[in-house]
Amino acid sequence: MGPVEFIVLAFPEEQLRVPAVEAVMGLRKAGVVRLIDGLVATRTASGEVMASEFDEFVELAGLLAHREATRLIGPEDVREAAKLLELGSCALLLVVEHVWAEDAAVAVRAAGGRIVGSVRIPAERVGVVA
Repeated sequence: MGPVEFIVLAFPEEQLRVPAVEAVMGLRKAGVVRLIDGLVATRTASGEVMASEFDEFVELAGLLAHREATRLIGPEDVREAAKLLELGSCALLLVVEHVWAEDAAVAVRAAGGRIVGSVRIPAERVGVVA
């Protein structure tokens, strides 16, 4: 298995942006990432936090039908992610495996090594405008 990461993708307003969702899910279809778990979190204009299953959204329905593992994203994760959201917005909460790195991870483990850390570097730090 390659490295696994919890990602929060925020959207303005309380609705998902379909083209952005399709682009992220295209990575899954291309085999770059494997979707392990996911939820949609909403922070309403009044500050209420809600979590919704993917099957409640046409554009996400069926994406986790193959899931074999127990749910990894829990209520505490939803509350923490919601703190990152502006009032009246929503986010995709994703747990993904970086399939592209699986061969390297297997080789590192076979050599007795392990991945001991990972740091996300903001795009603006490497000169990429996000």
